[in-house]
Amino acid sequence: MYDPAFISADVDLAALTDGLTAQPNARLCLYGPPGTGKTAYGHWLAKQLNKPLLLKRASDLLGAYVGENEQNIAKAFKQAEEQGAVLLIDEVDSFLSDRRGAQRSWEVSMVNEMLTQMESFSGIFIASTNLMDGLDQAALRRFDLKAKFDFLSTEQVWKLFVRHCKQLDLPHRKKTLPQQLAALEYLTPGDFAAVARMSRFSPLQSAEAFIQALKNEASHKEQTKKQKFGF
Repeated sequence: MYDPAFISADVDLAALTDGLTAQPNARLCLYGPPGTGKTAYGHWLAKQLNKPLLLKRASDLLGAYVGENEQNIAKAFKQAEEQGAVLLIDEVDSFLSDRRGAQRSWEVSMVNEMLTQMESFSGIFIASTNLMDGLDQAALRRFDLKAKFDFLSTEQVWKLFVRHCKQLDLPHRKKTLPQQLAALEYLTPGDFAAVARMSRFSPLQSAEAFIQALKNEASHKEQTKKQKFGF
């Protein structure tokens, strides 16, 4: 269940959704670490707007031949236009890399095509990325809003933990549990979702076991310190 209350973003997602309901034409860039809820927000937003979601990833759009990338990008925007869908392109850094560092002509033409389609699209376009620093500067200026999705706060971690414990019928009244959770860094909603999926076939026996599973999940991340995302 997606709940904006458990998303750490630098914009009010509920207010943003209300604004998009009134004005359903926008170009949004959602950036931040993996698992922080960027793609999930796209699904949730489309549901709130009662619109279909058209999700495209790099593997859907990148082709093997010259000109194929541009064709696939154009087809995606056309399909979203025809369906009245919210268009979400994940891993958009694959298509909007800084043209100043381009070494091949098709790298420039691909960015140009993406910018052209973004400007002419009459619906809601969402681009999500884990790698903000490498995006083309002209592309960044074309987004109406850039929202940073970050790791959960200590308060959010505790509240989300309590919700999951209730769903899994795990007692969670021990006074030491908040301190144990507070010791875990860089948790995301994706970590909780991963543990919940795991519990379906490997049931957790206690709240402490849930915390240990979260700790194990966090240990698999490549970063050992909080990454900074910016322009």
